[in-house]
Amino acid sequence: MWRLKIGEGNGPWLQSSNGFLGRQVWEFDPNAAKHRLEKRESRDLLLRLQYAKLNQFQANAPTMKIEKSSDVTEELISASLRRALNQFSSLQAHDGHWPSDYSGILFIMPILILSLHVTGALNIVVSSEHRREICRYIYNHQNEDGGWGKQILGPSTMFGSCLNYATLRLLGEVPDASNVALAEGRKWILSHGSATAIPQWGKIWLSIIGIYDWSGNNPIIPELWLVPHYLPIHPGRFWCFTRLVYMPMAYLYGKKFVGPITPTILALREELYNTTYDEVNWKNARSSCAQEDLHYPGSKVQSFLYSCLNKFVEPTLNIWPVSKLRERALSSLMEYIHFNDETTKYIGICPIDKALNMICCWVENPNSDEFKQHLPRFYDYFWLAEDGMKAQVYEGCQSWETAFIIQAYCSTDLTNEFGPCIKKAHEFLQNSQVLQEHPSYEKYYRHRSKGSWTLSTADNGWSVSDCTAEALKALLSLSKISLNLVGQPIKQERLYEAIDCVLSFMNKDGSFSTYERARTSSWLEVLNPSESFRNIVVDYPSVECTSSVIDALMMFRDQHPLYRNNEIEGCVQKAALFIESKQQKDGSWYGTWGICFTYGTMFGIKGLTIAGRTYDTSSSIRRACKFLLSNQQPTGGWGESYISSENEEYVDSGRPHAVNTAWSMLALIYSGQVERDPIPLHRAAKLLINMQQDNGDFPQQEHIGCFNSSLYYNYANYHNIFPIWALGEFRRRLILTKK
Repeated sequence: MWRLKIGEGNGPWLQSSNGFLGRQVWEFDPNAAKHRLEKRESRDLLLRLQYAKLNQFQANAPTMKIEKSSDVTEELISASLRRALNQFSSLQAHDGHWPSDYSGILFIMPILILSLHVTGALNIVVSSEHRREICRYIYNHQNEDGGWGKQILGPSTMFGSCLNYATLRLLGEVPDASNVALAEGRKWILSHGSATAIPQWGKIWLSIIGIYDWSGNNPIIPELWLVPHYLPIHPGRFWCFTRLVYMPMAYLYGKKFVGPITPTILALREELYNTTYDEVNWKNARSSCAQEDLHYPGSKVQSFLYSCLNKFVEPTLNIWPVSKLRERALSSLMEYIHFNDETTKYIGICPIDKALNMICCWVENPNSDEFKQHLPRFYDYFWLAEDGMKAQVYEGCQSWETAFIIQAYCSTDLTNEFGPCIKKAHEFLQNSQVLQEHPSYEKYYRHRSKGSWTLSTADNGWSVSDCTAEALKALLSLSKISLNLVGQPIKQERLYEAIDCVLSFMNKDGSFSTYERARTSSWLEVLNPSESFRNIVVDYPSVECTSSVIDALMMFRDQHPLYRNNEIEGCVQKAALFIESKQQKDGSWYGTWGICFTYGTMFGIKGLTIAGRTYDTSSSIRRACKFLLSNQQPTGGWGESYISSENEEYVDSGRPHAVNTAWSMLALIYSGQVERDPIPLHRAAKLLINMQQDNGDFPQQEHIGCFNSSLYYNYANYHNIFPIWALGEFRRRLILTKK
């Protein structure tokens, strides 16, 4: 059986800036009890089994179902909240955060496995128990048509199918008569154009492992990093995710690196194509992309540039003495790669750049300390649940979710009953703040970090605007509660550093992006080389980040009115105008980081009310409320499909979703719906209470996280956080209305 270990790390190749706080790693324990659960959707049942034994909380009474004719009373809401908080508190780790499954993207584990294969480290990192669980996960999420999607939500794609098929083969699976799943997977790939139709990221990864020729790729020239930084095309101006992924891709392209050609690799060359490998037309393959993967077709400008690069630029750059320029570019890239590895303690900003960076370190020196320090950090991305072992989107979302959880607890006004739990969360959040600036960060195109919070842990090192804002909101909320209950508040100096960091993220129009200020223009999206992901060149501002930040700033100003008051006031007013400018015609706001319009609208309404707008004075708030009420289902809830994010218009899923319902409730509550007409909220609250399970959990349903309208994944604590938050705020407003 497997056990989850929290906040542990030892060995010569592991580093941490704060004692591995928040680190979560699954290790196999052959002596533990065994449970084998096979389900397609993960509910973190293995985590719950382990924590049920570790944290002995009083058992919940069975959930009471509310009849149609019955009213939702304060007493019923309070009883539901106590059940939920009792159960949720039992899932807290000893360091104060709530471990959870942060997965759902199906190409991440293959990327990790491929990187370990080409560096000869697969057997070092992946045990036989790991292999069995990884294979089980991949088979468990194979679609009925035989293929794999790029994520759990959505249809089969060439990217997902080729990478998962190759991963199974490298893990020792054999395509014999008894393995129907592999046969079906290969059949899907060949019937949809073969591996020549894999999109750009797939072409690069297949080239790295040796089953796709580098000549079938359009150039990713490393020399682009040598152009002057003031030019808008310098990669240092791109969104950090794009910059950090294409940096090692450019290095490996410049080297034309190919991993060891093993018998399995030779077999894959024959299995993934409709013709023999030697007969593949690699020139034609450059522009080939399966229809299922083609979400962002290349522009005419892009086609022209690729033609020039292939015919003139790339051949010239490989001829002496011009080739010296390539050597200089590759050396410069490795300097950037080492900086990013060191400042993230070899975690990377995400698993994709982490895997690529490790390959680059190995290519530079297979015996280097840098390569060795990468290996133990793979376990930070592995997560185990009843559907098998998967790779997380990030190494977790510990700080982000803990900040939300604290606010949800505070909304219930039941904090005095859960003091020890909240105190541990308080300590975790304080200890997760980034306290030091990265050395020479501006040289390496990084934004400031001191005073910030990351999405995950301090070791990750990447400051995020809304993660910092939500952490501030949580800490400011706790500062109003007795020290005896929740512990000492954060020091004023560190609070001011956080405010300084937050304000440093502000764009000229008062809006906020994610990791950095917007550095270049949106017209550069015409150069987006990826067919599968859109809006990846610019760090676009979002309503969610902007709303979170001004909410934190106003909470701070209420308690510290003298610190940077004028700047905060100016920021809030400009931010409100930005939020109003982003409202859709139907009254909603598009959500970039959650699915989708219910998420965006919650932040849109909250941001405007923070800026002083009200239902009576703001047509934007009135239109938003009309949008939400018009989409309330007969059940009383809301349910939104992930297709909303792709189509950019609201698509009802046809069934209520606890999280969508909670987001919509919170939006309406912030707008003053309780005071105007509480009936829609009573209906929604009744639905949530009736959805609650006997143990106090709310149901884990379809994934609700979103990444740039392209990827969908699971925030496994959301299904408890937001129903608790919505019911807590509703109860609080009901009490205030009575008074």
